[in-house]
Amino acid sequence: MTATSANAIVNVRSGTGARRSKGWSSRTESTLRIVAPISFGLIVLVIWQLLVTVGGVDDYLLPSPTSIVAELVEFWPAVVSATVLTGTNSLLGLLIGSLVGIVLAAIAARWRIADQMSAPIVAALAVVPIVALAPVLNSMFGADSQFGRQAIAAIASFVPIFINTLRGFRQTKPVHRDLMKAYAANSGQMLRSLTLPTARPFILTGIRIASSLAVISALVAEYFGGPRGGLGSLIATSAASSAYSRAWAYVGASIALGLLFYLATLALERLVLRRVPTGGAR
Repeated sequence: MTATSANAIVNVRSGTGARRSKGWSSRTESTLRIVAPISFGLIVLVIWQLLVTVGGVDDYLLPSPTSIVAELVEFWPAVVSATVLTGTNSLLGLLIGSLVGIVLAAIAARWRIADQMSAPIVAALAVVPIVALAPVLNSMFGADSQFGRQAIAAIASFVPIFINTLRGFRQTKPVHRDLMKAYAANSGQMLRSLTLPTARPFILTGIRIASSLAVISALVAEYFGGPRGGLGSLIATSAASSAYSRAWAYVGASIALGLLFYLATLALERLVLRRVPTGGAR
């Protein structure tokens, strides 16, 4: 047995001993990952309620959780309708941004000139201010069109997906590319059999990051004109009419929508990587 193997066995045993010393099984740790954030959230809500009721915080500064829940129950149909509308815009933007980002990343990884041409465009899109772009697109496509909001969500999703996908495409080892060329594989076969499987974890990570950005961008875009009915526009309307508890109820729905997108893409990532092993490419 080599010294390296002996050290590895010692490290494994010491790690196992450390876990056993804590007295936590893997199932207990998984349960704690769920229970701990929920418990922390409940503690925050209790402190929040006490600050408003006992501390005497004005309702227009910080509505209590009970008043927010009451508004949420009273306006539940409007909350659901607005959530569906904003979620649809976010989903369409995420799908379009993902498709365009993956295709352009494949082109940039294949041809250096395309990579050099796309770099300044991607950098510009990464810093484009949504608050300035939203009213422009809403004016361009009309007050009754949702396309401007979907386009903003697509732009916000495109950047992280493009960057992560391009990085994943560059993870293929030269020896593997040379082997594919030795077998007379064309560009399409190399993409399907080597480059794309290697980049799969990076693509899924980019989509997971972009999912939250798509929701945020769609919400911000709804503040600046366009058709009414989305969560962003209802938050602005409620705050302008001094219905602060109702505005916070719509904010809560927005948070739930963002978490739904994030958890859905996280579940997709784990499902794909579990069914299709990456072979340690990551």
